Amino acid sequence: WYKKVGDTVKADDVLFDVETDKVSTEIPAQANGVLAEILIAEGVTAKVGVKLAVIQEAGPAQRPVSGPSSVSTAAPVMTAPAATTGHPQVAHSSATVRPQVRSDSDAKLSPVVRKLLAEHTLDPSQIAGSGRDGRITREDVLAHIAQRGAGTVARTEERPPYTVGGAGSEIVPLNNIRKRTAEHMAKSWTTVPHVLQVVEADFSRVDQVRRAAGAQWKSREGYSLTYLPFIAHATVAALAKFPRLNASFGGDHLALHQRINLGIAVDLNFEGLVVPVVKDAAGKTLPQLARAINDLAQRARSGKLKPDDMTEGTYTITNNGAYGTLITAPIISPPQVAILSTDAIRKRPVVIEGPDGDSIAIRPVGMLAQTFDHRAVDGSYSGAFLGEVK
Repeated sequence: WYKKVGDTVKADDVLFDVETDKVSTEIPAQANGVLAEILIAEGVTAKVGVKLAVIQEAGPAQRPVSGPSSVSTAAPVMTAPAATTGHPQVAHSSATVRPQVRSDSDAKLSPVVRKLLAEHTLDPSQIAGSGRDGRITREDVLAHIAQRGAGTVARTEERPPYTVGGAGSEIVPLNNIRKRTAEHMAKSWTTVPHVLQVVEADFSRVDQVRRAAGAQWKSREGYSLTYLPFIAHATVAALAKFPRLNASFGGDHLALHQRINLGIAVDLNFEGLVVPVVKDAAGKTLPQLARAINDLAQRARSGKLKPDDMTEGTYTITNNGAYGTLITAPIISPPQVAILSTDAIRKRPVVIEGPDGDSIAIRPVGMLAQTFDHRAVDGSYSGAFLGEVK
């Protein structure tokens, strides 16, 4: 909470943070008035739709509700948002309650940040905050820990000290993103029959476009025109022709999605992985896809994703090419039925078939590796899709 009971608030003032498994989002007030009640304290896990707070709009003086912990029976103002909504819902109440007191220094630290600081015995004054008004975010703390190097291992009562692998081993606690990724991937691997198929693709014509337009693009946009938007554009076009891969598996049925919402896996500086989603990718040109992918990646790495950025994905691309990988067999993210890995593109000698016979040429070649759910489609369908992308 960034306001306390009794504070005047204006619409769009930051009122509180909502932290989910993978993102932290600032929620603004939806009306002008006075924060009359806080019904859910900091650090409490709130279910979607639960009453969180009451904003009393300006009007005739109201009789305060007596008692330090009284709760109004009138309609609440704000409810916990679902992952697919950008803001809480709004209603209004005429009740007031005795203000709760909290220090300004506490107000600037979320429960997750305070926990990280305590676990690693860190002084918040030594950490530069990148959030609104200089507030310290979870990513700021993790970056500070990484820069500090392998120091004292954080220990709490819930995680007693122990050693794995002999003397001198360091125990590195998993962060929240890594825990959730581990759970999700383990469940996928043990329940989904994964099949991998790979094709080689010649990127010569893509290279021609990048050479012709790359410098102008970087000058105008501020970042390089990579291979990924071209692959994404081709993938979206192919999914329109192979809808069973733009689907969710439902046990005894497939839900074929009308929208193509493209998940793009983003590495968080080796601290975890998130998959923000380019919504309605089929309606975007290649430059629009490039801008959307870059925007999601930048906001993911700076901790500025919103919950809605992580929802409604129908197909995923993971890009490991920057690290020089040859082939990656990615794990599907259920209920999606497929995922595409793009690996390093290198110059190789290839056989070129022509009307006058075969010849050998040097071409930029990369692997396109798709893992698919064999319950949803067969190899022939997946192979035809990869041929279309190629």
